[in-house]
Amino acid sequence: HKFDLGLLTPEGVVTVLSDQILMIILAGLILCIVMPWAVRQRRSGDEIGGLVATGLGNMIEMVCEYFRKEVAEPAMGKYADKYVKYVWSVFFFVLTMNLLGLLPIQTLSKKLVGMSLGGTATGNIWVTGTLALLTLLLMVIGGLRYQGGTYLAHFNPGPVWMAPILVPIEIISTLARTVALAIRLFVAMLAGHILLAVLFSLIFLALDGLGNVAGMPLALLAVVASVAINLLEIFVASLQAFIFAYLTALFIGMSVNLHHDDHHDEAVAGH
Repeated sequence: HKFDLGLLTPEGVVTVLSDQILMIILAGLILCIVMPWAVRQRRSGDEIGGLVATGLGNMIEMVCEYFRKEVAEPAMGKYADKYVKYVWSVFFFVLTMNLLGLLPIQTLSKKLVGMSLGGTATGNIWVTGTLALLTLLLMVIGGLRYQGGTYLAHFNPGPVWMAPILVPIEIISTLARTVALAIRLFVAMLAGHILLAVLFSLIFLALDGLGNVAGMPLALLAVVASVAINLLEIFVASLQAFIFAYLTALFIGMSVNLHHDDHHDEAVAGH
């Protein structure tokens, strides 16, 4: 069916199910199944051993503790425990989607079922934009809930007569953080896949254009470069998930913990 909803329907079509939507669903299912199983893994069944996580659960516990102590608490202060669950969810969700995008699911699905199923969901600006929009909603709702009038007042940090200038600037600044959050993840994941596609195409171009013998050295070089880029993408997938979660915590903290920076500045001035 054809619909015209502006930016929501760039081609006049409402997409109910696509390859990237399937990857989002798959990432959610994996987390819903693996995470509860992993956190139940304990060293032993006795009273002491039952408190010690092991295996994958130990790693998950370590990551969650790091985000709580080193990311959420410094950024959000006393509100850290209210929002750290969202930060955890964002990190593991984005990480799972990033790693799934590195698997050759599209190639296998084309050969097995004749359909393209798979791809990197975070390589779609609508996916990263939706995640960033959720962060923006938490920023605004949290700021109004916990800071009230102070949150609204921070949009005009100067005299009242400067409000027509400062308020639009602050609103644009808030929206710019959201846009940057979406674009950073989208570009990082898309760029790696474009580079891999170019390197893979060089393999076939070398073999077709130069022949099997003359083109083999160039093809082998492209294969080695592709493996190196793929290993680098694994690192980038983890790094971008961390950056997205870190910035999410930072931006929410800037809304719900407005006085944090003021106290920090006073302490620095005192020294």
